[in-house]
Amino acid sequence: MVLERKVLETAAHWYVQLTAQPGHAPTEDAWQRWLAADTQHAQAWAQVEKLQRQFAQLSPEQALPTLAGARARRRQVLKVLGVLLAAGATGTGALLVEPLPSRLAQYRTGKGERRHLQLADGSRLLLDTDTRADVHFNEQRREVQLHRGQLLLESAPDPANRPLLVLTPQGSVRALGTRFSVSSQGEHSRVQVFQHAVELRPLNNPGALLRVKAGERSGFDRQGHDPIAALPPGSDGWTHGMLMTLDWRLREVLTELARYRPGYLTCTDAAAGLRVTGAFRLDDSDAALGNLASALPIHIQYLTRYWVRIDLA
Repeated sequence: MVLERKVLETAAHWYVQLTAQPGHAPTEDAWQRWLAADTQHAQAWAQVEKLQRQFAQLSPEQALPTLAGARARRRQVLKVLGVLLAAGATGTGALLVEPLPSRLAQYRTGKGERRHLQLADGSRLLLDTDTRADVHFNEQRREVQLHRGQLLLESAPDPANRPLLVLTPQGSVRALGTRFSVSSQGEHSRVQVFQHAVELRPLNNPGALLRVKAGERSGFDRQGHDPIAALPPGSDGWTHGMLMTLDWRLREVLTELARYRPGYLTCTDAAAGLRVTGAFRLDDSDAALGNLASALPIHIQYLTRYWVRIDLA
């Protein structure tokens, strides 16, 4: 049974409250009344408890770092909240553990972090927030393995004429003397080309080769690729720490901002469709939210330091 998103959010909210105020009778009484009011409430709470038990069984290498006292409780809240909303929405309660190759990646960035790298051949690599990547050069090939996240690659000429490829779980992207970005999330990869061209090849369908040229973008999974489309303005704004939006829906803006901040950032369906045009600093998402509140008829509610909910004013 698929649980409604609002029910999952409320269950996570109760977990925050009960964790912050253990043994507080009025809070526990109110939670019990909510629990008994609907069978979906009980099912959502069962997901919270199941995920909490699974977190408790993780090895130190798999679990997120923990801190002492109240900060540890808040960190545990974040873990349960994030996984509940990712896995619990399907009713499966599946625990999302980062795959081993990604956890052991040579190059990593945290939430809100970007990292510049100079590769051995002179190519320049920029890793976006929450990205995992490895670099493998040998006499035959130059490869950048993107496990997850987003990167920008500016390729350098190679005297040995070795191919330069970005590999993702969905396939490969070959640089043709170019500046381009690749992102990989879930079961889909995206490519945006800013100079020259690239060739993308789905992993399980190598014959479906697609050339994407400057000013174009496409995406692909393991079986095939998306149609080529024009790059929207400001597509590489993130490389300068900016989010550029032109008539975006508010939910799209928040989804992008959420990649650069810890915790959970959401909005109601009533506010989701508001249109947004502007430029926002990714290094200060709270300021970006303030800008949105100044320009739109919305109310921003900080349920906790790490959980922000936006509704119509």
